[in-house]
Amino acid sequence: MVDNSLSPHGGVLVERVAPLTSGDLDRVAHLPHIPVRDQVARECVNIAYGFFSPLEGFMGSADLDSVARRMTLDSGYIWSIPVVFDLSRSEIDQLGLKVGESALLSYQDQPLAILDVEEIYSYDKEFMARQVYGTADEAHPGVQRTFAYSDMFVAGKVTLVNPPTINPPFDRYWQTPRQLRRSLAERGWSKVVAHQSRNVPHAGHEWLMKGAWFASEADGVLVSAVIGEKKPGDYIDEAIVLTHDLLREAGFFREGTHLTSTLMWDMRYAGPREAVFHALVRKNLGCTHHMFGRDHAGVGSYYDTYAAHRIFDDLPDLGIKSVLTLEWWYCPVCGSVTYEGLCGHRDQKQDLAGTLIRRIIQGGEEPAPTTLRAEVLEVVRDCAEKYGFGSPFVEDNYLQNRTPVMSMPVLEVGCTCSGTT
Repeated sequence: MVDNSLSPHGGVLVERVAPLTSGDLDRVAHLPHIPVRDQVARECVNIAYGFFSPLEGFMGSADLDSVARRMTLDSGYIWSIPVVFDLSRSEIDQLGLKVGESALLSYQDQPLAILDVEEIYSYDKEFMARQVYGTADEAHPGVQRTFAYSDMFVAGKVTLVNPPTINPPFDRYWQTPRQLRRSLAERGWSKVVAHQSRNVPHAGHEWLMKGAWFASEADGVLVSAVIGEKKPGDYIDEAIVLTHDLLREAGFFREGTHLTSTLMWDMRYAGPREAVFHALVRKNLGCTHHMFGRDHAGVGSYYDTYAAHRIFDDLPDLGIKSVLTLEWWYCPVCGSVTYEGLCGHRDQKQDLAGTLIRRIIQGGEEPAPTTLRAEVLEVVRDCAEKYGFGSPFVEDNYLQNRTPVMSMPVLEVGCTCSGTT
């Protein structure tokens, strides 16, 4: 009997990886070549290695409509975020793409994946945005992303034919779902609570993880750091990953109770819907629990503080348990970081907000351990010099000159396309 709590979403871990051999190069050289942008390249990798199980490719119209309207795939499995491949009508005509045929997707001027075209269709992008994000306000970054899609979508299964190389320092932390499941088993972890992160950890994050560890009675905490599209002012990817791992290295989590990993994903800031997506992906990684705090995956004031908690009330058992936590803050009366559900000094609380932590980092002050660990700050500053061109926050120089997270091995297939889709 299969333990559903440890099963991938859909029951089978998708793996669609078939590296090209020298004998295959001629076979794929005649295929239409489509260069893809960073987001699509990352999603090809995630589909092929099973991060998005049970998806085997980019969604067709039936799946997209079902996800938008009912938050399920057409098969009935819960799924909350569209995963689509957009092309313009003129690009489709120029490439001669046809249903039943295949195309070679390229990235960094090298082959990446083969897409078997199953459907070419259009969809109402405003309706998609309203359903997924609860708004069509173009100030919402997820809505912006949706409205920027081209006017057509191409659906079909994806096969990774040129697995990318993950560059340092991320190579130490990136594992496929199968590899990560093996790592968790080798550690003897049968209960694993996931922590979604796109920030350098302050004291509130640390205690969020510790509180969830206690609440779930887990063997360990898996930090799943999101590495993806960056905008000016975000933390640089290297600082996010290395500071989280520092919590283990410096002993703030005992060895054997904390593990840092990465997920290549461009945040949609979809609030409650993205919380469901995060749970399903971490289920595919082998986690049994997922922690959700205040404003999970939110942005601005589009979602109320605990919208990501309530969405699970109306869902069936997902095979991964939600650990729902309130806010952790610093209380000067208690003299410590404390929990909203326990502390009676709410009117005197000091929020451990991102703006406060950024002020500490930028101001050159040594923080109190009740806000930000000095050891974490040291790593942040080291990352600024080593990776961020002097800043731990994303600036134009970083965007233009950083070492990419992944690089494509060189294969001579004669890809001559220009542009990026």
